[in-house]
Amino acid sequence: MPFGCLTLGEKKDYNSPSEVTDKYDLGQVVKSEEFCEIFRAKDRNTLKMYTCKKFNKKDGRKVRKAAKNEILILKMVKHHNILQLVDSFETKKEYFIFLELATGREVFDWILDQGYYSERDTSNVMRQVLEAVAYLHSLKIVHRNLKNLVYFNRLKHSKIVISDFQLAKLENGLIKDPCGTPEYLAPEVVGRQRYGRPVDCWAIGVIMYILLSGNPPFYDDGDEEDSDSRDKNLFLKILSGDYEFDSPYWDDISDSAKTLVASLMEVDQDQRLTAQEAIAHEWISGNAASDKNIKDGVCAQIEKNFAKAKWKKAVRVTTLMKRLRASEQGDTGASGLASGATGGPAGPDMPGGGSLLAASLKTALSEKAADTTQTSGVPPLPQPPAALPEEQQQQQQQQQQQSRCNGDVSQMMPQRKGN
Repeated sequence: MPFGCLTLGEKKDYNSPSEVTDKYDLGQVVKSEEFCEIFRAKDRNTLKMYTCKKFNKKDGRKVRKAAKNEILILKMVKHHNILQLVDSFETKKEYFIFLELATGREVFDWILDQGYYSERDTSNVMRQVLEAVAYLHSLKIVHRNLKNLVYFNRLKHSKIVISDFQLAKLENGLIKDPCGTPEYLAPEVVGRQRYGRPVDCWAIGVIMYILLSGNPPFYDDGDEEDSDSRDKNLFLKILSGDYEFDSPYWDDISDSAKTLVASLMEVDQDQRLTAQEAIAHEWISGNAASDKNIKDGVCAQIEKNFAKAKWKKAVRVTTLMKRLRASEQGDTGASGLASGATGGPAGPDMPGGGSLLAASLKTALSEKAADTTQTSGVPPLPQPPAALPEEQQQQQQQQQQQSRCNGDVSQMMPQRKGN
């Protein structure tokens, strides 16, 4: 074919680096995150300060995808409690995203500085977060990494804003790729099920739990050096909704607050409260939130837990799960089965193998549906999944062993033994 007959792709219209620096004065790097570097930037004409996020294309496809995704999502949204996009540029080597500058503190730090802190303060924070998330969900946007809540400025009645939209996604059909911070993950994400907007409501429940007690609802006190074992135990607790309103941290917290937390951290995503439903709850929109000072107890636990702080760190869940699966493949099939692992139906993206996390989630949901008992006005918490019948275990052991012979990944982590 003659060269002149070839159809050449259109040339990409990049911004020149000078377009960025002519308009903005970029300061020093404030901090580096997984995908980007963050700067303070000053508009040369108005002298107004902004936050600038710079993504280097050379850092890989995931970084480029995160930058394009955040720009796409931010161009769609405009809400009082969402940090707004101001400007964006794409050069041959970089993406630049300019955002409103939030000068206030993170909510956890704000609590530590208060002389008085009550459920009503928490309710005010959660109402703003819920309104922002309900707005996102109305646009079919799933945030997928809710955790960092910041005051917009240091004024007394400053608003709360949410940001970090690199992992946000439009819900065009259900999503299955796991991402986020492990301690905030919903059971359907851990169980490799298809998921959607309810994962954000679960994360809001986790945040509310921390703000009212100073403790994370899901954690593992095992050996700090045995990270794989710790992560497996954490995921198993999430799968079965294994958390408590434990004394003395929850002794002074109202039943209404506990009911809302339990409704947001409902293992079955179809039964979980939506953001709009949570806004209508009496603890958010009514007068059910107590005004009793709970600062001392909450602050003591926040300081203790943030000193450890391993549960606060953001970890790419895809990387974490791959490592867990790799560690499982190193175990022998016989020893893994003997220790209580049982096969389950194949996960959505693990053909032929059978995700035990998915099997655990299915069992937990079945038991949750069967349990209609309620006490103290608080919905019952889901119980750990029970062991499968011996005959079914033997059948699934044979299926797992066959899958191993075929080179399939048969499990992610051992299932909790039945009581």
